[in-house]
Amino acid sequence: MHRQFAPTPPMGWNSWDCYGDSVTEEILLANAAYMAEHLKAYGWEYVVCDIQWSEPTADGYAYHNFAPLCMDDYSRLLPAPERFPSAAGGRGFGPIAEKIHAMGLKFGIHIMRGIPRQAVHRNTPILCDGVTARQIAAQYSICPWNTDMYGVDPDAPGAQAYYDSLFALYAAWGVDYVKCDDIANTEFLKDQPYSARREIEMIRKAIDRCGRPIVLSLSPGPAPIAEHAHLAANANLWRMTGDFWDAWDRLHEMFDYCSRWQPYVQPGAWPDCDMLPIGRLQMCDRFDGVPGRPTRFTHAEQITMLTLWCIFRSPLMIGAELRENDAFTLSLLQNAALIEMLKTSSRARQHRRCELDGRGEIVWVADGPDCKYVALFNTDDAAREIAFDVTEIAVGGVEYAVDDLWQHSRHCVTRGALTAQVPAHGAALLRVTLAE
Repeated sequence: MHRQFAPTPPMGWNSWDCYGDSVTEEILLANAAYMAEHLKAYGWEYVVCDIQWSEPTADGYAYHNFAPLCMDDYSRLLPAPERFPSAAGGRGFGPIAEKIHAMGLKFGIHIMRGIPRQAVHRNTPILCDGVTARQIAAQYSICPWNTDMYGVDPDAPGAQAYYDSLFALYAAWGVDYVKCDDIANTEFLKDQPYSARREIEMIRKAIDRCGRPIVLSLSPGPAPIAEHAHLAANANLWRMTGDFWDAWDRLHEMFDYCSRWQPYVQPGAWPDCDMLPIGRLQMCDRFDGVPGRPTRFTHAEQITMLTLWCIFRSPLMIGAELRENDAFTLSLLQNAALIEMLKTSSRARQHRRCELDGRGEIVWVADGPDCKYVALFNTDDAAREIAFDVTEIAVGGVEYAVDDLWQHSRHCVTRGALTAQVPAHGAALLRVTLAE
């Protein structure tokens, strides 16, 4: 049933790339307003508040170890009123979610798996008669990069009731999307791969019981590909990699991840390439004396990233401060033909890869409802011409209409041969149909 919550890859904005853990109510609502005005018509709909929203003093990308967190009487974290004023008086994220819903958008939050350490240390109650935080905590199950939480012991009486109480609270707030962190990764726990399996199952059960269709995202990666069936049975999306940032080597590496995960892409259960570090990022830091910095990706690399994410059918989460978008960034996000491919295509696969020392060309193809898609990627440091024979993907016939979805042009091809001049680290994306 949960796959119905995300029949196509979720699309939205997440606060991490531009604000780290320092996002505020004003920033969330301002970016939501931008999305409603400029992007909603193209399918962008989620506004996601990332990590540390319960910490009053969070201010960037460095975590404050063991910082006091805002928490209710039942060991559940609450948004800090110092940063989210409408949360005062126990209202939580309800008022923010209501405003975002009024814009025609959906609201999401980040959580860490487990139960707050401060709840365990204080031995506060949970919403289960006679059970306290200390009784359900797994004290050896800790996150190696964040000090907020202990894992939950799935065998402890009250463990499921705790997770049920969390998602009942989120449902009451009107949350539509939860990004659960420190739960899919195997990188830090080599001797215990996928050790949070049963916590994932408890979260799935809690969502199913909460009465609201909440999309579940699991982070960080790399999620173990051997667990693809379990991931699909419990989550709507999960990260294939660690945090993705704007460096060409990280983007080039993503071709390997997409190739390995391509058999497991399915409606409602999406392997996730991670966020789109485009536009203006890291607004809580100062670069050249002003807040934030532009993406380090070239225009061609940004087109490569959007092309790969969309033909593979990854979820799309914008990392930019939307109010700082320039015309080029906005054009990436308003490409209706690109988003149509993301929403309606199927059977994406790597068709050809010809590289020497990481330089060369990669071709991906996918099926559309009445067309074929061909993505030509140039991984070389210089421009190159890339050729492709349309008959290799069995379109049929001898004359084809070819739409270039980035150049917004159309031309005809006979006998199947087509070529494209592709810039360094760039991509061409073509939609191929039989000529009328």
